[in-house]
Amino acid sequence: MNDILIPHLKDIFELSHFKAMMVQLAFFGAYFIGSLIYFLISVNFGDPINRIGYKNGMVWGLLLAALGSAMFFPATIVQEYWLYLTALFIVGLGFVLLQITANPYIAILGTEKTASSRLNLAQGFNSLGTTIGPLIGGYLIFKYFAGNQAVKLPYLFFSILFIILAFIIKTAKLPRFSNPDIIEKGAGALKFRHLVFGMIAIFMYVGGEVSIGSIMISFIGLKEIAGLSENEASNFVSIYWGGLMIGRFSGAISLSKMSNTLKKQLLMLLSTLVTFFIIYFAIYLKSDITLTYILPFLIFIVLNYFAFILGKSLPNRTLLVFAMMAIILLITGISTSGMVALWSIVGIGIFNSIMWSNIFTLSIAGLGKYTSQGSSLLVMMILGGAIIPVIQGAVADSIGVHLSFIVPIACYLYIAFYGWKGYKQIKHSKMK
Repeated sequence: MNDILIPHLKDIFELSHFKAMMVQLAFFGAYFIGSLIYFLISVNFGDPINRIGYKNGMVWGLLLAALGSAMFFPATIVQEYWLYLTALFIVGLGFVLLQITANPYIAILGTEKTASSRLNLAQGFNSLGTTIGPLIGGYLIFKYFAGNQAVKLPYLFFSILFIILAFIIKTAKLPRFSNPDIIEKGAGALKFRHLVFGMIAIFMYVGGEVSIGSIMISFIGLKEIAGLSENEASNFVSIYWGGLMIGRFSGAISLSKMSNTLKKQLLMLLSTLVTFFIIYFAIYLKSDITLTYILPFLIFIVLNYFAFILGKSLPNRTLLVFAMMAIILLITGISTSGMVALWSIVGIGIFNSIMWSNIFTLSIAGLGKYTSQGSSLLVMMILGGAIIPVIQGAVADSIGVHLSFIVPIACYLYIAFYGWKGYKQIKHSKMK
């Protein structure tokens, strides 16, 4: 929804690209502040999650997000930009708790070897929301509701939904885990080299992914690209995020322990077709477009399939291949115009798909009693989603939106390094 909120607030308050990107600074800045607080508590008093449990952590995260979403109601009345940013900051704090608790919880539900597969499956459903969100948001904010009132009811709905989800999780019977190791004070997780490199990789990944999505509507609106309206351009934002859903469901299968190659490939094909048509159907309900409208996206689905083959079901190798594909598409997007440039940028989404899951599981591998602390440090690095978009916004103001995509290229270069060398656990694993 932030990708839809940015152009809306930009128009309402007549903001520059730099100031409009403060939306992402407020939202993802909360990840850094919240995770830093969590890390400092764990250093001085021991791991909080080990005391309150994963379930309670998720519940409190949802309730905090509900409070932030509800604040959009008074923000639309007061009509102060800072109040919108404050509301987003509180929503972000709620999501910090969700990230710190849900990700490691999914990772420890089974063996370490298949942790990436499980996390990709969970993230696939997350991508379902990021696919539908821009469509619904684009319709409600740019078309259905008028002016200043456009975000009041949508975010009030989110607040109610978060409360319902919190109640469901609180009453659900979920497996319980307790850490058998003694929880020590101190910053022990930072002794692990592959975690520290992984923190930078998460910063770069979230920054690159969010920055591309945030400026996409402005990019597609350029005359040399497509010249589409904000409402029409939101369809491509959904396809961008929908690519993550396709890649994550495929990644869950590709990185699983399934030994039957033919069965694995057939399941990957089936999941790809199903998710592709979910994306198309969602866009069709909003815009009544023909299937040929998004057929070029099939090219990236095919490339994605071969990228998984090159990855050989290895999380680090797959991460390297996908990062290189993103770099190639960014270079193509910068050096071309029209539909080639448009689809090159939109197509990056499908190659972003497995990055979060693979970086996260590679980073916390072998941390033992420091797993939750390591998780909080990784979530802290979602700060990249606050910093990189602002940098790209400033570059866009300086040299233009089209050329501003040089910024995420640097992000994906580092991710490629992490998949190549940075993920390795050096003997004894700990940094001296």
